[in-house]
Amino acid sequence: MSLSDHDSFAKSIDSSALAGEKQLLLEAVGNVLSPLAQLCLAKGITIQMIEERLREAFVRAARQLHADLPPGRLTSRISATTGLTRREVTRLENQSAHDREPARSPVTQVFMRWLADPALTASAGPPKPLARSGPAPSFEALAQSVTRDVHPRTLLEELCRLQLARHDLGTDTVQLLQEAFVPHGDWARMVGFLGDNVGDHLRAATANVLGDGGQELEQAIFADELSSQSLAQARSLMMQQWRSMLGEITPQLEALIAADRLDGRAQDHSLRIGLFTWSQVMPKNFPSPVRIHQKEGFP
Repeated sequence: MSLSDHDSFAKSIDSSALAGEKQLLLEAVGNVLSPLAQLCLAKGITIQMIEERLREAFVRAARQLHADLPPGRLTSRISATTGLTRREVTRLENQSAHDREPARSPVTQVFMRWLADPALTASAGPPKPLARSGPAPSFEALAQSVTRDVHPRTLLEELCRLQLARHDLGTDTVQLLQEAFVPHGDWARMVGFLGDNVGDHLRAATANVLGDGGQELEQAIFADELSSQSLAQARSLMMQQWRSMLGEITPQLEALIAADRLDGRAQDHSLRIGLFTWSQVMPKNFPSPVRIHQKEGFP
């Protein structure tokens, strides 16, 4: 085989491997898009609406990818990278809203601190009921430890509206009704969590796939052949694990933040830590060589 033939053969192998990578990625994307399509159809969102947002996302990603280019060449490069016309790129950039840092909800912070503070929870158990007012431990002291800008009464009313807490007028105590922040009746906040949590999870997985696999922690355990009774017990176990992790990690994160502030280090990074479960009925032809194993993820 001549040198030129060898080069052509190597290029054909590289091209074939690249095509294989693209096909695998498209299959993975299809798996990601399936539940998104289900959600959109349930709420009357058409494919045209999604396509517009997808185009905007491609333009933003391409702009970040080529951030070092001068403005005069950027539109052309974005067009070549995304497959969109220059006119379409210009249109999308002109109408695209600027990315905004999501505001931190004091309601969420009060809820999470109540779950995480060992002084406010029973030993390895659920959060304690709190006196509505008075010195710590009380709901008033808890709310004021989070923010002085919103009155504790307002925060309590919001938690009750979301069915996350209950105020017992007879004893004037406040009790949490949930151990996970699932704000029933607040569609905007629930959808916001979907975008934040799933978005960051996907960003972590993407960083690992594009890197060497060690950029972010992303692990999962997969188990099959469970009964509905065992599934209920497993869910309870996962909630216990989350409560334990929350109580252990949150104080340590707060200590790290305080140490950074004391030492004058630039506090310019954020971190999201999550735990999720998903269960479904097993297909009849579902292969089951292993009952429990570690699923896709990176150390």
